[in-house]
Amino acid sequence: MAFSSKNISSASSHVQVIPEQTSKVGKQNLSDINSLLPNNKNGSINESIGVSVPLKHVTYPCEHPSFNNDDIHIDHAKKLEVVKHILIRVGDDDPFEGLAMIDTVQRLGIDYYFQDEIEQILQRQSIVFSNHGDRHNDLQEVALRFRLLRQQGYYVSPDVFNNFRNKEGKFKQNISGDINGLMSLYEASQLSIGGEDVLDEAGDFSVNLLSEYATHLADYDLAGLVKHLLLHPYRKSLSSARNFFHGNFQGNEYVWILDLKELANKDFKLVQSIHQKEIVQISKWWKELGLVKKLEFARDQPLKWYMWSMTCFTDPSLSWQRIELTKPISLIYIIDDIFDVYGALDVLTLFTEAIIRWDLGGIEQLPEFMKICFKALNDITNEISNKVYKEHGYNPVHSLRKAWGSLCNAFLTEAKWFASGHLPKAEEYLQNGIVSSGVHLGLVHIFFLLGHGITSETVRLIDSNPPIVSSVATILRLWDDLGSAKDENQDGNDGSYIYYYMMEHQDVTAEDAQKHAMDKISDAWKRLNQECLSPNPFSASFTRASLNTARMVPLMYSYDDNQRLPRLEEYIKSLLFDNLPTQGVY
Repeated sequence: MAFSSKNISSASSHVQVIPEQTSKVGKQNLSDINSLLPNNKNGSINESIGVSVPLKHVTYPCEHPSFNNDDIHIDHAKKLEVVKHILIRVGDDDPFEGLAMIDTVQRLGIDYYFQDEIEQILQRQSIVFSNHGDRHNDLQEVALRFRLLRQQGYYVSPDVFNNFRNKEGKFKQNISGDINGLMSLYEASQLSIGGEDVLDEAGDFSVNLLSEYATHLADYDLAGLVKHLLLHPYRKSLSSARNFFHGNFQGNEYVWILDLKELANKDFKLVQSIHQKEIVQISKWWKELGLVKKLEFARDQPLKWYMWSMTCFTDPSLSWQRIELTKPISLIYIIDDIFDVYGALDVLTLFTEAIIRWDLGGIEQLPEFMKICFKALNDITNEISNKVYKEHGYNPVHSLRKAWGSLCNAFLTEAKWFASGHLPKAEEYLQNGIVSSGVHLGLVHIFFLLGHGITSETVRLIDSNPPIVSSVATILRLWDDLGSAKDENQDGNDGSYIYYYMMEHQDVTAEDAQKHAMDKISDAWKRLNQECLSPNPFSASFTRASLNTARMVPLMYSYDDNQRLPRLEEYIKSLLFDNLPTQGVY
């Protein structure tokens, strides 16, 4: 259940793809990660991306050969300063070009270097907008400004689009031929919050026209661009340097695009090297922990678990945070398996009570594999708490233990439902499933690992599963449940929101139930968008981590007919490996 792996396809609030059923997927053992690291000779963001096949008996060096000296670090630092100066100058000289450059930087996935410059430019544009409104008649510019300001946390009224609507409130037909404007309008509509009918209409209007263009455009490249945009709008998708040129972006006609591409290439090599080293450390930790040998049913997927951490902590400097976050994520999967498949109800109750009390002395009645799991959980929680205290001056052990207790209690509730044959109402199931998704536990760890803005008030908020967390958990839980077959390598049974909804509403079809779930996912995204706006009690880095968790969900649930995750494989390949090893993924 938690961070589980049922079959999901990517979809936006307007373009909905319902997943097909999946069946059981067998485990693969993780071989030494050192032998999986690639020799990436080019490291270019223009390389094509394909779905790879598993590698066998191939040895790779542990690091790219160019990292034997500091040349690339020096070149990277110099290029970074050049680009910063360009961004500041462009932002001062031309408001629209400044927006276009910010959009490009973000789509390249290197915006962590430019947070101060981006905030300076957008704050200035927000002030001008607040005083004079957006009087521009260029749809592309208005929509881009709206989206970037909202992404930065500024509230901008959807009334900015009134210039493009007629007296009846419908979008004017004279913009139907503006493909760039329509693409920007569609992207902007993904930032909607509850009650914004204008943005809902903007999404419907733009998606209908763009769908026609994607089918009938004679320009094959432009048609592909439109298709990609509809499936992967920026707000709800993960960006990276490698896949940047497959998406809609502003700025290809500007001279600075060459500087950005060069910086992105240099940064890609540096960051790839950091991530590869972290994977080696994770592999070493997982092997030494020994749970795979001690718990014969334990999943062996450290590479997959690390991808959650890599996605949440995108800043290259957050290395120890990525490593530490992977550890509790791994235990979410392992404990999930215990509850779903391998534990009797009376024993699961004792296990849960011991974790809620955090009582190591109360585990003597438990099976050996549960004792081993609880001891590992205790060690990891104490280790992380000590590191957070050392780095940030706050000991989060109480919050972490409480979150683990809540997660196991939610698991136990589902186990009791199944054992008794009780059919909960769909909403009752969903509220419990929000906790059992594991998202709250993961984001509690992220909050303390970041260490930004830790106060008694924010600790109280994060402990209470606030909307910024529960909205992400809702997205994950419903995406998970849209895949109606058994979880990977599991013989147990998980509940499904779709199933309980249909039991509760006997007159609805499966298609109706799926549409209802998709609508609830759209509503959850609107709540998440609302929570990302200022004022926000949490730091910008925590907000980005929450958003990226939601963005990661489709990659983790897009199973194909062969029970593989081609989108996840492609993503891992694009960021880490030239030839994807599947050990540690399945």
